[in-house]
Amino acid sequence: MAHENNLATVRQFDGNAYKSSQAAEQTLNAAILRAEIAKSYEEFLEIFDKFYADDVEVSREDSPETIRGKERVRPFLLNFLMPLHVMAEVAGLSISVQLTEVPRDTANKTHSEWRIDFTGVGGRRCTLKWYTIRGWAASRVVYEHHHGHEQIGGPLTEDDLNFN
Repeated sequence: MAHENNLATVRQFDGNAYKSSQAAEQTLNAAILRAEIAKSYEEFLEIFDKFYADDVEVSREDSPETIRGKERVRPFLLNFLMPLHVMAEVAGLSISVQLTEVPRDTANKTHSEWRIDFTGVGGRRCTLKWYTIRGWAASRVVYEHHHGHEQIGGPLTEDDLNFN
């Protein structure tokens, strides 16, 4: 589990909203990429608590509902992270996260492409890709939208995990 002093802090910058949101985005993404799901899902929850506003709004292109508030978003995040942690720590699933920053020209809004590669114990692979748009207020995410979801390769099965 990460400690508060292990996460980089985003300070207010010189009033330039573009630079400030860019720096905050880079700090958040670096924390996500450094965290290791096989060791702990709690580190991701700490990142969420540190970087996301209490009144954050999260949406997906394939859902009409926007989830509002950190307390309502946390269960969705936990439902995503906990199974990954168990499959990586206990069942030997290898998980690799990659990020591609997407250029933008608006202050307080950032764009990125995410990719997670899941590799089973026998080498079979499944990849998930999606895009994220984040809205920033100072050093906090106030809005996050996920779109362009794509799965490459079939879902992994029990045969791809080592429960022995």
